Amino acid sequence: MVKVDLNSDIGESFGAYKLGLDEEVLKHVTSANIACGFHAGDFMTMRKTVTEAAKNNVGIGAHPGFPDLQGFGRREMKITAEEVTNLVIYQVGALAAYAKAVDRPLQHVKAHGSLYNQASKDPVLAEAIAAGIKAAAPQAILMGLAGSAMITAGKKVGLKVAQEVFADRAYNADGTLVSRALPGSMIHDPEIAVPRVVRMVTEGKVTTIDGQDIDICADSICVHGDNPEAIAFVRRIRSALEEAGVQIVPLAQVVS
Repeated sequence: MVKVDLNSDIGESFGAYKLGLDEEVLKHVTSANIACGFHAGDFMTMRKTVTEAAKNNVGIGAHPGFPDLQGFGRREMKITAEEVTNLVIYQVGALAAYAKAVDRPLQHVKAHGSLYNQASKDPVLAEAIAAGIKAAAPQAILMGLAGSAMITAGKKVGLKVAQEVFADRAYNADGTLVSRALPGSMIHDPEIAVPRVVRMVTEGKVTTIDGQDIDICADSICVHGDNPEAIAFVRRIRSALEEAGVQIVPLAQVVS
């Protein structure tokens, strides 16, 4: 039977500011990417989110990003490989400690926002992230954009890797995501997005923004749950996959 993981970025509230519908999201996903305080989140939010993930038997993952709270980690930064490795160690180490506090392993690590996007194309940056994960949590799975430099870097340092696809993002012909700044980068219509996700998982194919079919490997699907419509979308994706005979399981059960 085909298996796939559903992951979501959560734990993004900060102090008195609440962001996202984390409690609801955790009812539908199998893995959680939890902000580590650099682009979002804080020490109280991290503990609460890890605790809720554990209650729902959801795989716990660290979601390290650039040190950019104001820009939510979505602005590009010029930063050395050494700095990237150390900021990853810092954030992964913190989240791993919270996971240990609820007697759960740190299942995976997924970079956030601009750090993720830059590293998907930049082998030096990707290797710096992989080195940080290897140092802080060598047993964790590196989750990266399918077919990207992140996957190559993780394998190079001996980490388990998981190839991630996106339910609501358009793809370029080289397998990268279409920039959010461009029209058509986001897929809002569930009638288009849901069958597309099922095809990525069951056939290993996706149609690019310019109409080409390319190969893609889907170990985990990123879904968003920051509003009620997004939650309904997640439910539809999960239902459609199950109807197609796909088993929805935490990432550790997909990547051995």
